Amino acid sequence: MASETLLVLCIGFFIVATLYSSVGFGGGSSYLALLSLFVVSFFAIRSIALVCNLVVVSGSTYLYFKHGHAKLRDFLPFVLASIPMAFLGASFRLKEEVFFIILGCSLIVSSVLLTWQTYSKAFTSENIKTYPKYFSYVIGGAIGLLSGVVGIGGGIFLAPVLNHMKWAKSIKIAALASFFILVNSISGLGGLVTAHTLELPMTETLALVGAVLLGGQVGIRVSLKRLTSKGIKRITALLVFVVGIRVLLVNGLGLL
Repeated sequence: MASETLLVLCIGFFIVATLYSSVGFGGGSSYLALLSLFVVSFFAIRSIALVCNLVVVSGSTYLYFKHGHAKLRDFLPFVLASIPMAFLGASFRLKEEVFFIILGCSLIVSSVLLTWQTYSKAFTSENIKTYPKYFSYVIGGAIGLLSGVVGIGGGIFLAPVLNHMKWAKSIKIAALASFFILVNSISGLGGLVTAHTLELPMTETLALVGAVLLGGQVGIRVSLKRLTSKGIKRITALLVFVVGIRVLLVNGLGLL
């Protein structure tokens, strides 16, 4: 990869990590979208995105637990169901066109959900609803499988669903999303290793990991100082939507 291209990617990854970490996400969906513009191998795309996800949410998860926003016993059902399903999803050897179609559709759906969340009056209340115990396992397993297939941690799918269902206060959902991404990224990497599809070009990986490490630390610290997440969610949703459309039409369907 040319030095100029890598620099552009590093800047993009830094911005994405800063924005996403501030609302509990790792940024995997946008890493995939940006990488698809410059990287040919989609095995490398999935691998780099998962590693960058892992770097960002490791710091975020630590700070959420440190500040008392996360309790392991509440998160375990989601995680226990998601780990094997994310591993299974990541081990699928998809055709390149199928992978990009799934990715594009996933990006578009998640961006719509994220945008709707910022405008709907239903999200202005922090009233909590109670759900049966199996709910956490079902949701965790389903999103774990999807996140493993497309190569992201899954928090961008999980958080809008739980916010819509008023599973907990928004700060706790953000903490769960971060932890969920952490364990699914680890599981997803394990699936790539098992399927012999882990591909990490050294120079590019190190540069991008450095960019997201810095951006992730900036984002989560800003967030914990009570920065409103509404504007950030709208910006990230717009980015995900635009690039999701491009990935679907260009890489998946070959229409443009």
